[in-house]
Amino acid sequence: MSNELFVKLLAVVESDRKYALGAYEFVFEGLEHTLRSIGERRHISGQELCAGLRRLALQRFGMLGKMVFRQWGVTRTADFGEIVFRLVEAGLMGKTEADSLADFQDGFDFEEVFTRGALEMPLYARPSVEAGSRREG
Repeated sequence: MSNELFVKLLAVVESDRKYALGAYEFVFEGLEHTLRSIGERRHISGQELCAGLRRLALQRFGMLGKMVFRQWGVTRTADFGEIVFRLVEAGLMGKTEADSLADFQDGFDFEEVFTRGALEMPLYARPSVEAGSRREG
């Protein structure tokens, strides 16, 4: 992350301390992780980003993911949406007219994902919202 980007990011965090700096950094890392996993640089949906954030969190934090996110102020995937839209407002991320905060609702269940049972399942078998699909209910 460049110094200029970091300074702008700090300004976003300082303007509203609901989420820790680590949460914003993780969203940027999750975006890059998601783009690498799909193999092309393009706009991704909120559902795709949630799926990528879930995979990265499991790789990086394992069962401690829920605790790490809670320390950052993140308790549900809708929080990732709020972070993304704050970054969009600051000019640090882009969006399309079709993007909305609702895209981040129910991306995955923290309780379900960060349990031993969920961790024992292979990544491809874990319940998730993948590109173009949504969970019912």
